[in-house]
Amino acid sequence: MAVSLAIEAALSPSASLWGPYKDIWQTVGSALWRRQPEAVHLLDMILKKHKPDFISLFRNPPKNVQQHEKVQKASTEGVAIQGQQGTRLLPEQLIKEAFILSDLFDIGELAAVELLLAGEHQQPHFPGLTRGLVAVLLYWDGKRCIANSLKVLIQSRRGKTWTLELSPELVSMITRFTDELMEQGLTYKVLTLVSQIDVNNEFEKLQRERGLGREKHRKEVSDLIKECRQSLAESLFAWACQSPLGKDDTLLLIGHLERVTVEANGSLDSVNLALLYGASFIEQSTEERDDMIHQLPLLTERQYIATIHSRLQDSQPWKLPGLQATVRLAWALALRGISQLPDVTALAEFTEADEAMAELAIADNVFLFLTESVVVSDNFYQEEFYIRRIHNLITDFLALMPMKVKQLRNRADEDARMIHMSMQMGNEPPISLRRDLEHLMLLIGELYKKNPFHLELALEYWCPSEPLQTPTIMGSYLGVAHQRPPQRQVVLSKFVRQMGDLLPPTIYIPYLKMLQGLASGPQCAHYCFSLLKVNGSSHVENIQGAGGSPVSWEHFFHSLMLYHEHLRKDLPSADSVQYRHLPSRGITQKEQDGLIAFLQLTSTIITWSENARLALCEHPQWTPVVVILGLLQCSIPPVLKAELLKTLAAFGKSPEIAASLWQSLEYTQILQTVRVPSQRQAIGIEVELNEIESRGEEYPLTRAFCQLISTLVESSFPSNLGAGLRPPGFDPYLQFLRDSVFLRFRTRAYRRAAEKWEVAEVVLEVFYKLLRDYEPQLEDFVDQFVELQGEEIIAYKPPGFSLMYHLLNESPMLELVLSLLEEGVKQLDTYAPFPGKKRLEKAVQHCLALLNLTLQKENLFMDLLRESQLALIVSPLEQLLQGINPRTKKADNVVNIARYLYHGNTNPELAFESAKILCCISCNSNIQIKLVGDFTHDQSVSQKLMAGFVECLDSEDTEEFVRLEEGSEVEKNLAIIRHETRIHILNLLITSLERNPPNLALYLLGFELKKPVSTTNLQDPGVLGCPRTCLHAILNILEKGTGRRTGPVAVRESPQLAELCYQVIYQLCACSDTSGPTMRYLRTSQDFLFSQLQHLPFSNKEYEISMLNQMSWLMKTASIELRVTSLNRQRSHTQRLLHLLLDDMPVKPYSGEYAGGLLDPKFNYFLLFLVRRKILSILDSIDFSQEIPEPLQLDFFDQAQIEQVIANCEHKNLRGQTVCNVKLLHRVLVAEVNALQGMAAIGQRPLLMEEISTILQYVVERNKLLQCLHAKRHALESWRQLVEIILTACPQDLIQAEDRQLIIRDILQDVHDKILDDEAAQELMPVVAGAVFTLTAHLSQAVRTEQKQPLVLGPGETHYAFMLDSSFTSPPAAESPLVGFASIGDSSLHIILKKLLDFILKTGGGFQRVRTHLYGSLLYYLQIAQRPDEPDTLEAAKKTMWERLTAPEDVFSKLQRENIAIIESYGAALMEVVCRDACDGHEIGRMLALALLDRIVSVDKQQQWLLYLSNSGYLKVLVDSLVEDDRTLQSLLTPQPPLLKALYTYESKMAFLTRVAKIQQGALELLRSGVIVRLAQCQVYDMRPEMDPQGLFGMRDPPVFIPTPVDRYRQILLPALQLCQVILTSSMAQHLQAAGQVLQFLISHSDTIQAILRCQDVSAGSLQELALLTGIISKAALPGILSELDVDVNEGSLMELQGHIGRFQRQCLGLLSRFGGSDRLRQFKFQDDNVEGDRVSKKDEIELAMQQICANVMEYCQSLMLQSSPTFQHGVCLFTPSLSETVNRDGPRQDTQAPVVPCWRVPGLGIVVYLLKQSANDFFSYYDSHRRSVNKLQNVEQLPPDEIKELCQSVMPAGVDKISTAQKYVLARRRLVKLINNRAKLLSLCSFIIETCLFILWRHLEYYLLHCTPTDSQDSLFASKTLFKSRRLQDSFASETNLDFRSGLTIVSQHDIDQLQADAINAFGESLQKKLLDIEGLYSKVRSRYSFIQALVRRIRGLLRISRN
Repeated sequence: MAVSLAIEAALSPSASLWGPYKDIWQTVGSALWRRQPEAVHLLDMILKKHKPDFISLFRNPPKNVQQHEKVQKASTEGVAIQGQQGTRLLPEQLIKEAFILSDLFDIGELAAVELLLAGEHQQPHFPGLTRGLVAVLLYWDGKRCIANSLKVLIQSRRGKTWTLELSPELVSMITRFTDELMEQGLTYKVLTLVSQIDVNNEFEKLQRERGLGREKHRKEVSDLIKECRQSLAESLFAWACQSPLGKDDTLLLIGHLERVTVEANGSLDSVNLALLYGASFIEQSTEERDDMIHQLPLLTERQYIATIHSRLQDSQPWKLPGLQATVRLAWALALRGISQLPDVTALAEFTEADEAMAELAIADNVFLFLTESVVVSDNFYQEEFYIRRIHNLITDFLALMPMKVKQLRNRADEDARMIHMSMQMGNEPPISLRRDLEHLMLLIGELYKKNPFHLELALEYWCPSEPLQTPTIMGSYLGVAHQRPPQRQVVLSKFVRQMGDLLPPTIYIPYLKMLQGLASGPQCAHYCFSLLKVNGSSHVENIQGAGGSPVSWEHFFHSLMLYHEHLRKDLPSADSVQYRHLPSRGITQKEQDGLIAFLQLTSTIITWSENARLALCEHPQWTPVVVILGLLQCSIPPVLKAELLKTLAAFGKSPEIAASLWQSLEYTQILQTVRVPSQRQAIGIEVELNEIESRGEEYPLTRAFCQLISTLVESSFPSNLGAGLRPPGFDPYLQFLRDSVFLRFRTRAYRRAAEKWEVAEVVLEVFYKLLRDYEPQLEDFVDQFVELQGEEIIAYKPPGFSLMYHLLNESPMLELVLSLLEEGVKQLDTYAPFPGKKRLEKAVQHCLALLNLTLQKENLFMDLLRESQLALIVSPLEQLLQGINPRTKKADNVVNIARYLYHGNTNPELAFESAKILCCISCNSNIQIKLVGDFTHDQSVSQKLMAGFVECLDSEDTEEFVRLEEGSEVEKNLAIIRHETRIHILNLLITSLERNPPNLALYLLGFELKKPVSTTNLQDPGVLGCPRTCLHAILNILEKGTGRRTGPVAVRESPQLAELCYQVIYQLCACSDTSGPTMRYLRTSQDFLFSQLQHLPFSNKEYEISMLNQMSWLMKTASIELRVTSLNRQRSHTQRLLHLLLDDMPVKPYSGEYAGGLLDPKFNYFLLFLVRRKILSILDSIDFSQEIPEPLQLDFFDQAQIEQVIANCEHKNLRGQTVCNVKLLHRVLVAEVNALQGMAAIGQRPLLMEEISTILQYVVERNKLLQCLHAKRHALESWRQLVEIILTACPQDLIQAEDRQLIIRDILQDVHDKILDDEAAQELMPVVAGAVFTLTAHLSQAVRTEQKQPLVLGPGETHYAFMLDSSFTSPPAAESPLVGFASIGDSSLHIILKKLLDFILKTGGGFQRVRTHLYGSLLYYLQIAQRPDEPDTLEAAKKTMWERLTAPEDVFSKLQRENIAIIESYGAALMEVVCRDACDGHEIGRMLALALLDRIVSVDKQQQWLLYLSNSGYLKVLVDSLVEDDRTLQSLLTPQPPLLKALYTYESKMAFLTRVAKIQQGALELLRSGVIVRLAQCQVYDMRPEMDPQGLFGMRDPPVFIPTPVDRYRQILLPALQLCQVILTSSMAQHLQAAGQVLQFLISHSDTIQAILRCQDVSAGSLQELALLTGIISKAALPGILSELDVDVNEGSLMELQGHIGRFQRQCLGLLSRFGGSDRLRQFKFQDDNVEGDRVSKKDEIELAMQQICANVMEYCQSLMLQSSPTFQHGVCLFTPSLSETVNRDGPRQDTQAPVVPCWRVPGLGIVVYLLKQSANDFFSYYDSHRRSVNKLQNVEQLPPDEIKELCQSVMPAGVDKISTAQKYVLARRRLVKLINNRAKLLSLCSFIIETCLFILWRHLEYYLLHCTPTDSQDSLFASKTLFKSRRLQDSFASETNLDFRSGLTIVSQHDIDQLQADAINAFGESLQKKLLDIEGLYSKVRSRYSFIQALVRRIRGLLRISRN
C-alpha cells in the first residue's frame, strides 16, 4: 500500500479518525496473519471497544456548534486535544485548515484538528506534502484500515469454503462478533457505501478545496479510496463464500447488481466483480457434502427460493443484461442441483423452471458477457476463488444440463447449413443467427488460457483412455490407475470429443481456441496432443476426405505442406519488384484465421509438453520445422509469418531442436546474412521490417523474430553459425537487432501505441540474455582467422563481447539505453496509466540489468583487453554514466537511475536494479564526491532521492501482512526483491562510509556535507526541519519489536537485513567523524543500545551466521559506547549498561505484557536466583562446535584434482572471507564434461552431471562452514572486546571488588568449559586464549588489590605489602588466620588453574601462539601467590629463630604449595610442552615459556621440574643454544641493529639459567652441562663498544626506544656476569670446580675484563658492571684456585695464569683508591638532590653500586689474606704501612684535586682507614634516611601534598597532576618502599665494609707492629730470608717481576713503623671507636648476626697501646 506509516499511532497525536483504526488494523494483522499469540487478547479488547465503529461503518463524527466555537477560539484560549495533557494553542492557519477539512469530509471540527495535528506529526514520512495533504491521506487511510480489518475478520470466520487454520477459540470469537455485525445490517451498509463512494466525486470535492497535491499524492489518495471500496466488496464476497447470505441480504445484493455498469473497455470493475461472485455463490450445491447442503438458506429459509425466483424471473431488464443473465444461469443451475436432492418435492414448481431460467440466461448472451466482462477483468486471475467459481459454473452447465448443450449444438449445425446455403446462392447470410455455442467455446478457451495458481482445472475435461505414467498428477482422479473416472469427468470429456466430430466450419476456429485453452498445462497439453494424434489416425472412419478429422495433426500438417507446395510455385524471381504484393492465388482470410488458430494451438501444446515437441519434430512425414521455414520464404501476410515464427520459437525450447533450427535459419536466410554479389535486391526480414511493416505501422513479424532469437539464444548457442559461407558467428543477427530494430524503434510510427514498448522490450530481452551468458575469455581478445573461399578472414567476436564494447563506449546504443531510462522515470513520475506501461517497465528493467551486467563484467573485460594486443578503446561504465546528458545538458544519468528508487513500492524490480547499479558504482571514491554533488545540486531532486532511498528501506511496512507461505509466487518474488533492494542500499551505505567524506552515505544518513561532519546535530525526523533519512529508517527497522519480550522483529524475520543495519550503525560509531553525533543521537533520542542489548543473545538457529554477525556488530558498538561514556565521565550511562550486561539479578519484566500476572508469586521469588549474567548468556549462544561436511566420495573425477580445482576457484567475498566461487567451479566442471569425446562419454553424461552436483553441494556446505567459523570468530572477538573494555576502560569503582572477581571467575570458567569441549572448533582457540589472557591478568590484579588498606598488626608496627600494579594489599598477620586467599576462595583459583593447564595440553603440538597467551595467563595466575615487595623495616629480627620456624604457614605459601601440587599432578606431559616451547618456536612464545619455567622452578620445592629438565636434556639444549645466540648477538652491537628479538630471548634464557643456578642442585647441573665453558666460548663479550665520553652518568642523551650500543652490550654482558656470580655463590660442594671455570671465563675475556676494571667512565651502567665483576673476581681470582684447576699446567702456562690473576688483583686494589673516596667520585654525593624522575632512581643505583664495589674489593682483600697466610707471622701485606692518604684527605687541602693513585703503586693502609671512617659516616646518614622513610610510609596520608607529588614524580615523571589522590598515595607508597629497601641494602653493605676494613686493619697493624722486622734493624742474612719468602709470595701474584711491589712492602724502615703507629692512634681515635660500637648496637644485633666489630676494635686498640720499645 502506498501509505506506509511506520510510527505506531500510540506515540503521536493520534487523530480519532485515524489512530484507533490503524491500531485495529495492526492488531487484526498481528492476531490473524502473523499469528502472534499475545495479540489475541488485545484483539478481543479492541473489537469490544470499537464495535460501534464497525456497526456504523465509515460514519464520521458530526459537526457541532460548540466544537466550532471552541476551535475558533483555540488561537487565544487553546483547546484540549485527546490523548494530550492540558490545552494547546493553535495557530490561525491551522484553524482555517481545520474548518476546510471539516466541510470537505463533513466531520466534526475537533476531529479535523486532530487529523491536521496527526498530519503534521506524520509529515516527515511524506516529504513534499503539507500537513493538510497528509491529513487527507490519513483520513482515507483510517477508512481503509477499518475496511481491511472488516474484510480480514470476515475471512477468518468459520465457514465452508476455506480456513485460515487459527485456534478454535479465536475463530469462535470472530464468528460471534461478525454475526452481530450482520444482524445490524452490514450488507445494506456495505452496498450503500460501495455505491456512494466514487473516486471521481471525491476528487472533485478535494480539487475544489485544493486538497490534492502532486501526481504521487493523487495516486495515493485514489488508491486508498479504491482499496476501501474493494475491501468492502470483498468482505461481502468472503461472507457469501463462508456462509451464504440470507434472503434479504441476497435481495439487496441483486438490487445493487441491477444498477451496475461496465468500465470503458467493457469489463466489470473489481468491486462489482466481487459482488457478482457474492451473488453467484447462491448456487453452490452440487459439490457440497450432504450435511452442509441442508444448512443452506435455500432449504432452511421459507420463502427464500420463492422470493429469489420471482425476483429473477422479473422481466424488467437490468442495466447490464449480461449480468442479469449470469445471475439467472447461476440460479438455474442451483435449482437443477436442488432438484437432484431427495425429498424436495415441495419445491417442484421452482425446480422445474430451471430449463426456462437457463434459456433466459442464454438468450441474454451469458457466455459472451462472461468472456468479455468477467474473464477479461484485471482482477479475475488474482483470486483463485473467482477462477474456480466460473469453472464450476461452466462445468455444472455442461454436466447438469446435457440437453441444453445438445440443443446448442443442433442450433449451431442448423445455422452452419443456412450460411452455407446462402453462400451457395450468393446471398448475405441471415442476421439473426445465434452464436451461443461459439461463445461457450471461446469462454472455455479464454478461461483456462492463463494458469497463475498452477491449478490446471482443465484436467477435468480430459478423461484419460490410458492411465498416465507420471505419478505427480495434480488432477483429481487421474493418478489412480484403473479407477473409473467420476461421472462429471466422463460427461465433460465426451463434450470435448463430440464437439469435434463433424465440425461445422463456423465452429472450427472457436473449437480450436477452446482446445488451446484446455491444453494449457503440462498434462492437459499431453492429452490434447494425444487427441489430435488419434483423430487423424486411419482407424477413425474416414469422414472428411483424406486428412481424417479436420482437427488433427495429420490434417493440419498435410494442409501446411499443400500450401507450401502451392505458394512455392508462385514465388516470383528475385529480381521481380512485384514480390511485395500478394500474388493472385494466396490464402484467403478465412484460411488464414484457421491456420493462425491451429498454429496457436500447436504452440500452446508444444510449449507445455516437451514430449509433444520432440514427437512432432521428429515425425518423418510431417517435418513441421521444414515446412514452416519453407512457408516463411513464401509470400504470405506478416501476421501469419509472425505466428509461424512464434511456433518455431516454441519448438526452439528444446536444445536438441534449437541447434538444428539455427542452421536451418541460416540456410533459409530469413535474415539475410550472406550477400550474393549478383543479387541487386535485398531479401528477408530486414526488407519486411523497413518496407512492409513500417508502412503498415504494425510490427508483428519483427516481434516474433526477436522472440524466436530470444528463445534460441537461451536454448543453445552455435559459435560457428554460418561457417563456410561467411565469417562465422552471431554478429549479423546482433547487428540487425541492434541497428535496425533497437536503435530505430523510437523513430518508427506505431498504429498501436503500446507496440512501441513491446518491440523495445523483446529486443532488449535478447541483449540481456546474450550479455548475461557472456563471460569474457582470453581468446575473445585475439583475432581468430578462418578460411573462407580460399582467403583468410577475421571471424566475428562473440555477441557478448560486442555488446560490452558498445556499452563501454559512448555509442548510440548506450545513449539510447540511458535515454530510455530517463523517459521511463518521467513516465513513472506521472503515475498515470498509458498503453504499454507494463512493457515500458520491462524494457527499462532490461536496460538497468544491462548496465548492471556491464558493471559486473567490466573489470575482467578491461583487464583482458589491457593484456591483449587489440586496438580497442573502452572507458569504465561508471565514468560514462558521469557524462553529460544531451537532452538536459546536465550530468544526470546516475540521478535518473537513482530516481527509480522513488518508485520502489510500485516497481520493486526497477528499484532493485537501480540499487544494484548504485551499489556497484559507489566503490569508487572520486565518483562518490561527484555523485554527492549531483544528488544535492537540486533541492527538489535531492528531497525526492532521499525519500526514495528511505521508502525502499521502509518497504516492509508496505507488504503489510503478505503471508509468504500462502502468497502467490508473484508476491513471494516481490517480497524477495524488496528485501534484496534494501540489502543493496545498506551495502551502498557500508561501502560509502569507508570512503573519505563527502560521500553518499553521509548525505543519505543526514550528516552535514557543507560543514565538518563532526559538527552535525542529528534529530528525529521533523524536528528543526530535519527530513526522515536512511538512519531513521535503519533505526526503525531495528527498533520494531524491542518493546516486546520477543525482541527486534528484523533479527528473526530478515536476519541478513538486520545484520547490515547493525553494521552501518557500528561503522558510524567507529568512524571518528561520525562517532560523536551518532552516539549522542542514539543515546539521547533513541536509547538504542540499551533497548537492543536487553534482547541479547538473539536466538535464530536457521540463520546462525547472520545472528552471530548481528550480535558482533552490536557488541562492538556497545564496547565503543562504554569506552566513550567512561572517558566522558557519563557515569550513569556506563553504569546502566554495565548492570545490564553483568548483573545476575533479573531485570523487571517488560511492561505492557501479561507476564507478571500469569506467574505465581512464589515462582517469582525463585526467579530471583535463576538469572544468568547477560555477558555469559551471550557466550553461551556462540556454539563452539562446528559440523564438518562429509568428505567427497567420487567415482569419476579424481579426488586430488578436484581439491586443486576447488582451491583455484577460491576468492575473497565482500566480507573478506575466502570462499569458493560456486558458479565458476560449475563452469569449469561442465566444460570438462563437455570436452569428453566418444560414445562412452555421452552415455555417462547424466552420471557425470550428478557427480558435479554432488561436488557443488559439498562446496556450498564447505563455504557455509567457512562463513560460519568466520562469524563465530567475529562474534567471539567482539565478545572479547566487550569483556576487555568492561574490565579495562570502565571506571573500576562501578563494579564492586568482590563482584569483579566473581564475574571474572564465572567468565573464565565458562569460556574454558566451552573451548575444552571435545567438539570445540580449533579455529576459535586463538580468540579464546586472548580473552583468557586478559581475564587472568585482571583476576590477578583484582585479587591482589583486594585488601587495599595496610593492616595495623600490633602496637606501633605496621606490616606493608607492596606489589607491582598500582595497589596495596596486606598479608594478614600470622596470628589472624584467613580462610581463603581471595573473596572467590582458593578452590575457584584451583579450578581456573586446572582449566588453564588443560587448555595448554589441548593445544598439543601446534598453536604455539595460542600457548603464548596461555603462558602469559599462567604467569599472571602464579603472580597471585607471589609475595608482594615488603619494606625492609629492620624489625623482623625481633622474633627469635624458634618463633619464626613455628609460625603458621601464611596464605601466600599455602596457595603456592597447592598450585605447585596441581601443576605437578599433570606430570611429564605438561613439562614436555613447556620445555619444548622454551627451546624453539616463536620468540615471544620462547620468552614466556622460559619465564614460566623460571616461575615454576622457583617455587618447586621438590625440584621435579629441575630433574625433568636435566634428565630429558632440555637444560643441555638451552645451554648449548648460547653458542648460536652468540652469532646473532654480535650483529646486535652494530650502531643500527636489526630487530632486538634475539636480545630479549637471550635475556629470558639467561634469567632462567640464573634462576636454576640459585638452587644448589641446579648449579651443579649447569656446571655439568658446561654453561660457563659455553660463555667462555662466546665472542660477543669481547666486542665491548667504545664509551661515550660526554655521557657522564648517562643522562644527557635523550632516551630512545632502541638502546645505545653500550647499553645493548651491557644487556648482553650483565646476565652472564650475574649467572657466574650466582653459580659461584650456590655451588657449595663444587665450589672450586665452579671457581676454576669462572676464572677461565674471566681469562678468556681478559681484555674486556681489564677494560671494565679500568673504569674509564662513571655511569650507572658501568658501575653495575664493575660491581658484578668485582664480586666474581673476589670469589674466583684467588691463588688457591690455580692448584685446583684440572688442566695440565706446565710451567709457562701456570706463569701466564698467575700473571692474569696478579693483574686482576692489582686492578681491584687500584679501584679501592678510586672508590674509597677520591673527590672526583665523591662529588656525585654532593650533587643537588632535587633531580627528578628517572634520575633519582639512577642516583640510588649509582650509590648502591659504589658501595657494592668497595664491599667486593674489601672481601677480595680479605680472601687473599686468609688464603695466602696460614699463620699470622707470615701475613701477606696488601697495603703499605702509610696512613698518609687519610691525613692528606682529612687535612686542610681537601679542596685541591689529589691526583688519583696510579694503579701500580701499592696503596697504603690510609685508604682502608679512610674507607672505614667514610662508611661509618655514611651508615648514620643512611640509617636516618631509612627511619624517616619508614615513618613516612606509616603515615602516607598525613604527608604534605608537595612531598607526595615529589615522591610520585620519581616513579612517574609526567602527568602526575592528572591522577587521582588515591593513585598518588599508591605511587608514593611504591616509591617509599623502594627507598626503604635501598637504604636497608646500603646499611648492610656499610656494616660489611666496616667489619672487613677493621679486620684488614687489624691484620696489617698486627703484622707491621708485632711481626715485621724493619729493614734497617736486622742483619742482612735474616733480611734475605724474609725477602726470599716474601718474593715467592709476591711472584705468585705478579708476572712483571721488576714491579716495585715488594719494595713497597718489604722495605719497611723503623721510621715507617713508628709513623704508622702514631698516625693510627690519631686516626683511630675515641670518636671513631664510639661510632663503630654504636653501629654494632644499632644494627648488627638487630640483624641477628653478631658481628665482630667490638672484638676487632678492642684488638686494634690493644695493638696501638703496645709500645715498640
